[in-house]
Amino acid sequence: MNHIELFAGCGGLSLGLKHCGYELTLANELSPMAAESFAYNFLNENLEDLAQKEEMPTRTLWLKSNFNNLTKRLRENPFTYPKLDEEGTSDLPDDLDKLKGKLIVGSIVEINKLLDEKPELVNLLKTSFNAPRGLDLVSGGPPCQSFSMAGLREKNSDKNTLPWEFAKFVKHTQPKIALLENVTGILRPFKDDDGKPFHAWYEVAKAFAGIGYVPLCLHINARYAGIAQNRPRFIMIAVRLNHFKTMKKTFSSNSTDGTLFKPSEDFYNLVKEKGDLLEFGHLNYFDVKDAHDRKLIENSFLSELINHAPVSVAEALDDLKKNQPTEKSEFVANLNSTFHLLPERNEIANHDFRNNGEIVQRRFRLYQVLSAIDNRAITKSIFAVLRGDTDHLTGTAWAECCQYEFLQIDGTLRHFETEQEFIAYLQDHPTKKQTQKALIAGQPAPAALSIPDDACHYDEHELRVLTVREMARIQSFPDNFTFRSKVTTGGQMRKFEVPQYTQVGNAVPPLLGLRLGQCISKLLD
Repeated sequence: MNHIELFAGCGGLSLGLKHCGYELTLANELSPMAAESFAYNFLNENLEDLAQKEEMPTRTLWLKSNFNNLTKRLRENPFTYPKLDEEGTSDLPDDLDKLKGKLIVGSIVEINKLLDEKPELVNLLKTSFNAPRGLDLVSGGPPCQSFSMAGLREKNSDKNTLPWEFAKFVKHTQPKIALLENVTGILRPFKDDDGKPFHAWYEVAKAFAGIGYVPLCLHINARYAGIAQNRPRFIMIAVRLNHFKTMKKTFSSNSTDGTLFKPSEDFYNLVKEKGDLLEFGHLNYFDVKDAHDRKLIENSFLSELINHAPVSVAEALDDLKKNQPTEKSEFVANLNSTFHLLPERNEIANHDFRNNGEIVQRRFRLYQVLSAIDNRAITKSIFAVLRGDTDHLTGTAWAECCQYEFLQIDGTLRHFETEQEFIAYLQDHPTKKQTQKALIAGQPAPAALSIPDDACHYDEHELRVLTVREMARIQSFPDNFTFRSKVTTGGQMRKFEVPQYTQVGNAVPPLLGLRLGQCISKLLD
């Protein structure tokens, strides 16, 4: 099997697909920082090393750059890349056959323009560079900030156009199947200027139906695929009509696969019949299949997405602790043996501990206690004191907190004897930040986990933020996968830089990619 990867990032989805039998035909990524990790792990190109030697890569190609210098390219703002018809430097070869297996750094918008101009490239991609079986899969997760519940959720944001650019690429290349992954925020309704709700995912499904694909839309949580994180995702598996018709012949009467696809087929026919006459963004004719419909899913081709035992953060991280690390868990051993096609590394990379001040460490211990208590009213009472809004606690808050030890100025963990002593301690550690939480050892990690400030460790002797490697373990990256470029960033640079922490947080979990690849292989066969 083969695939083209769009919005490749550092390569989480590609890693999963690679390990269940898909060969990479072509990859595309906008960010040079994420591309650096992809090139290192999949193409055996160390871009930083090449830049220091003043050499250029041969498998990582820029569609168009402002620079002919690799050092400058690796920190280039991708939103300033020249357009195809503007002055700049391009690495595209005259012989387009040489693009096979390469990573193209550039905008999907400009790649679609390139396909408009070069029918010979369209034909090469359609045929997966003249493979007898043609192109099997185009996969990817378009950036999702505007669909995220944590984002601005702007109807007309430029970022919202990317799923439609994905559809344009699929229309050009005609794979048997297209796989689109996104945040579940895309499932919640936006509101237009008149306050009328509309659903973006529905319009994406309609766009794929309009170009000849039968779309199956799913709401899946990666934790049920064996990832140590509560990570709900929107998945669309869109099957090209002629392949769908062939596939449908294999469905037995009353089969679960036939039941799953029946609403998708009906929706496809409706879009073909009514087209633009269908009301914008309204769910009158189609809905998302949810993994909570467990019996249907587990008896279908999608069973790999939900039949795996839950994994706790302690199983994923305990052997990486600075103090009193344990032996690697069965989960970690299986993870590393599953993803065995990466180059061997002698040491675990990306596991540098960040320095947290004494006051911050004492706050982290407080967050650990609040996570252990897990009572919203008590958390609210504590933060009211931390913000300086009050100098009193609720009786319940003190009754629960007095049972726990807190980090003292002398570095020891001790109980507080009186409520007033505890309140004074809280007043000495003021903060207005309420988003940071501590992980809970016996549970999966929360969904929001993409920057160091999102969470701190669960162990009372590990009062610190997570390392990049720990974040990666939670996301199911094996230890042989190395993240490249800057570790983190801040300020205005956040708008265009994609450092290591962000690469991990934005990635499709490799185990989820593996399960999706296994599911889709059944449809391809």
